Amino acid sequence: MLPRNTFALGGAASGKSEWAEDLVNSCGLPKTYFATGRIWDDEVQERVNKHQSRRDAGWHTVECPLDLAEPLAKLPAGEIVLIDCATMWLSNHLMEGSDLDAAQAALLAALRDCAAHWVIVSNEVGQGIVPDNAMARQFREAQGRLNIALAAEAETVVQVVVGLPQLLKGELP
Repeated sequence: MLPRNTFALGGAASGKSEWAEDLVNSCGLPKTYFATGRIWDDEVQERVNKHQSRRDAGWHTVECPLDLAEPLAKLPAGEIVLIDCATMWLSNHLMEGSDLDAAQAALLAALRDCAAHWVIVSNEVGQGIVPDNAMARQFREAQGRLNIALAAEAETVVQVVVGLPQLLKGELP
């Protein structure tokens, strides 16, 4: 049985997005993809193209680099949304100078109120070295707090390592 909500995290290029896409594809529900990334350069465009090429015509895509609350509120029960990814969403808020605590609180409230199933992908950024600049340290701390909060909200938490899901909480479908 599909969990009501799932949090998938892992390192960069760990296979977390592919795992989450497979989970969503396997459930048989109408599916929406919330794209949080912004295209800053050719490298990011290439990554976006790679992600897009994996999704078939059955996906409805919504670009939402900052506001996830409004589109989450519009989703009906009986559907599923993949939010990819919380890391880019947080980065966008940091670059905009947003109040990160307020943005996180709004996201968590919207996830709690969302009628649809949700899967959210995020990067694990706390296992490396301490960054050498203040903004990177602020981001790492904020991402760690966000990941802890998302894990608390989710029924199922999976860490994807080398493409393999490692169950941390709940049950895999």
